[in-house]
Amino acid sequence: MADAWIDDLPLPPGPPVLALGALSQATVCVAAARFAQLSRPPLDLDDATACEQHTAQAQTGWQQLASQGSPAHTLAHDLHPDFPSTRLGQALAAEAGVPTLAVQHHHAHLAAVWAEHAPSEPAPDLVGLALDGFGLGTDGQAWGGELLRLHGPHATRLGHLSPLPLPGGDAASREPWRLAVAALHRLGHADRALAHARAHGPAGMAEPLLHLLDRGVRCPPSTSLGRLFDAAASLLGLCHRQAHPAAAAQALEAAAQRHGPWPPLTGGWQKHTSPGQPERLDFGPLLDHLANTPDADAGAACFQATLAEGLATWLMNAAAQAGTDTVALGGGCLHNRLLRSALLDRLTRAGLRCLLPRRLPPGDAAIAYGQAVVARLVLAYH
Repeated sequence: MADAWIDDLPLPPGPPVLALGALSQATVCVAAARFAQLSRPPLDLDDATACEQHTAQAQTGWQQLASQGSPAHTLAHDLHPDFPSTRLGQALAAEAGVPTLAVQHHHAHLAAVWAEHAPSEPAPDLVGLALDGFGLGTDGQAWGGELLRLHGPHATRLGHLSPLPLPGGDAASREPWRLAVAALHRLGHADRALAHARAHGPAGMAEPLLHLLDRGVRCPPSTSLGRLFDAAASLLGLCHRQAHPAAAAQALEAAAQRHGPWPPLTGGWQKHTSPGQPERLDFGPLLDHLANTPDADAGAACFQATLAEGLATWLMNAAAQAGTDTVALGGGCLHNRLLRSALLDRLTRAGLRCLLPRRLPPGDAAIAYGQAVVARLVLAYH
């Protein structure tokens, strides 16, 4: 294939698969024989030009498989039905008469990490954290702070971060002040939520936004760690509107680096359990502390340290309960070097084998590869 493609990514055995990625940083993965090839550059499928480039990459991959005498057996795509990559996959599959497989976003994240490390292992048996901004969950909700167990071709949701409402829907991901208002409202600080909205939102927006939160209207819940970063950044005054999707998280990381090491906040998180339901890890006490922290750099350092300790403890307990010593970390939030290094240090000191992305980035550019891995495993087990 063209030099632009990443070659020789290991795969479980199985028939040829074409996978088309997600929405942001979309790539195409061609899975032939025991190795995969991944297109680049990653494309954000939010305009016609990017979608045309992605379609051309998919057609190149399809032709590559056909030229080897092994046309795609299955076409894998994201679970979200409205992504352009999903619609493209369904159209290509219908034209060729091959089946499609929808792969849950966070399952694909962790499958990609596992496959990079385990070319000789027949199937995953691990627990992992998939930490990012958004992926459609199997319940139709917005996920992004997920504790999963991977076993064979399956992923079981063991837990998730406590949901935070997104007032105004997608607008909340661009305007962290909305997430701070939602956090203050959820913590029972209605007056402070109103004051924050008045200070950082458009004129006349505060009262209507609080009314939406009171009624639970146009406030879809999200378990995303990315949105937790947004809320923290706005509570500390570091970022109220994002020039790009990672601006709030980057501002937090930079502030924490300026301050230096800080101990985790005692009691900074709580774990909630309900019979038959996934566990919920709640960093509400940490957000409450940040809302009362005058020093933004100290607050950011506290946030980073407490987040890493809470997530690592959660994952260590899950690994012990599952009887495995292997854990994986994936998702775009791992671009945060402080979080990534703190998690790795804590988990390895606990004696766990910790898998992290190697050749591929932790974000959505690796999703197509993970989809191909899951498709191979599903075909092998069925």
